Amino acid sequence: MATQDWSRADLGPQDSWPQALRLALDIMLNTPLPMLLMWSRRQVMLYNQAYASNVASAAAVPPGGTVPAVPPSAWSWNPQAMEQAWAGQSLVFPRQPLKLWRDGNMLEVPFDLHYTPLRAGDGEVAGILCTLAPASAAALPGAAANDAHLRILVVEDNQDAQYLVCEMLRAFGHEVSAVANGEAALELLAGSEFDVLFSDVSLPGMSGVELGRTALKRQPRLRIIFASGYSQSLTSHLDFPAVSMQKPYDIEQLQQALQDLH
Repeated sequence: MATQDWSRADLGPQDSWPQALRLALDIMLNTPLPMLLMWSRRQVMLYNQAYASNVASAAAVPPGGTVPAVPPSAWSWNPQAMEQAWAGQSLVFPRQPLKLWRDGNMLEVPFDLHYTPLRAGDGEVAGILCTLAPASAAALPGAAANDAHLRILVVEDNQDAQYLVCEMLRAFGHEVSAVANGEAALELLAGSEFDVLFSDVSLPGMSGVELGRTALKRQPRLRIIFASGYSQSLTSHLDFPAVSMQKPYDIEQLQQALQDLH
């Protein structure tokens, strides 16, 4: 993206790009989930490295070119959904199978598809951002209704790390709140019920472990995930149940940690 000669592309030089496009690209290029952007009715197509690595075919159009005659399946599987997004509707399609070419074969791969309309300064929809998240697990027979959509409280003082984990959790379909320290987390826990506490171990002030212990006294059914950039020795001898993750972690490890809670 940085080395592309945009003056030769439909978007034109970067200094002429609207703010909505710049913001969308900043989100897309700093998110580990595959993302695909269609800009304007000219259908200029942009995507991040995660999309190129996991979804795009070898013949995919270069970033900044128009959507090809045979569009990517994320755009072509449901034309009516695309028109709804152009009309301003945010859409989610869980476990949608997409047909992809991989290694010379046609495969059907399920994704949770999220379509977000992007508005220009005049309020009109100027583009559509598509996020392809790993397919959420189908609800088990007899499972509680909120098992698939958890209410998660994220406690992380690093703003970049907080942003990324919240985006991944929302892409899984969960409802997420986030704060930067244990004291703020306890204030939220005092007024709202949560299913999961996802906390860094090393926090300013109250530690994540102390937060987890206190939170369980207030909400005994709360399930806890700890993340730490240090060894897991800090969470290896807990006096309460919790799942531990080592930083850095990827989206599959995060999904597995959520599954390990059940």
